[in-house]
Amino acid sequence: MSKPVFTDTHAHLYLEEFDADRDQVIQRAEKEGISHLFLPNIDSTSVQEMLNVCSAWPHLCYPMMGLHPTSVRANYHDELKLMKHYLADRSLRFYGVGEIGIDLYWDRTFEKEQTEAFNIQLDLSLEYGLPVAIHTRNSMEVALGIMESRNDEGLRGVFHCYSGDVAQAERALQMGFYLGIGGVITYKKSGLADVVAAMPLSSLLTETDAPFLPPVPHRGQRNESSYIPLIALKIAEIKGVSLEEVAEATTRNAMELFMISL
Repeated sequence: MSKPVFTDTHAHLYLEEFDADRDQVIQRAEKEGISHLFLPNIDSTSVQEMLNVCSAWPHLCYPMMGLHPTSVRANYHDELKLMKHYLADRSLRFYGVGEIGIDLYWDRTFEKEQTEAFNIQLDLSLEYGLPVAIHTRNSMEVALGIMESRNDEGLRGVFHCYSGDVAQAERALQMGFYLGIGGVITYKKSGLADVVAAMPLSSLLTETDAPFLPPVPHRGQRNESSYIPLIALKIAEIKGVSLEEVAEATTRNAMELFMISL
């Protein structure tokens, strides 16, 4: 029987947490059957490191370009100008616009600017025909409201590290979006199990958000992409299906979203 093939649709493998053993981390992921690692950008300070990792591992690592909401400050127009420059560079290929969205957990000082940056980057995703990876920490209702008010045809993507309820998940699915399921699914009090139970496999993606939010039994440690099977196994348990079924469905979903042929 062939080994299941998985995807990590959201990992920050270019961050300094991996500087000492990045190659080994990626090799471990490959050994565990992870066929594609999608790397969302954060801001101007992370672009080059992200591109370097993707250049070193072109058969595994696939870059996205965007401005993270926690990096939206007074100079956000300059940051967005740089994101636009990279997206327009035909010598580079990006697979999504991300990580974008709204974060009302850390600091609400630039909430208005976050909303504007979010809308501008949603426009960029439509302009370039790319999916979006949406960050919604303490802001699921706000982000859904923005997107529903736009009513854009052709907008597609994933709610990264999905943290909403079942009703909000249904609204996301109505817009044609996927739900990114990570290590939080293994946490007893997360409430995410109810969402996964209610949603079809065709709506789910697996992700780590490495180095953050590791699954049990690695909670409190650095997260890495080789832990994807632990997340998939929990999804399989909740859905009452095999690990192979989850791997096949979530990988197929990822390839369709990011327009890659397996």
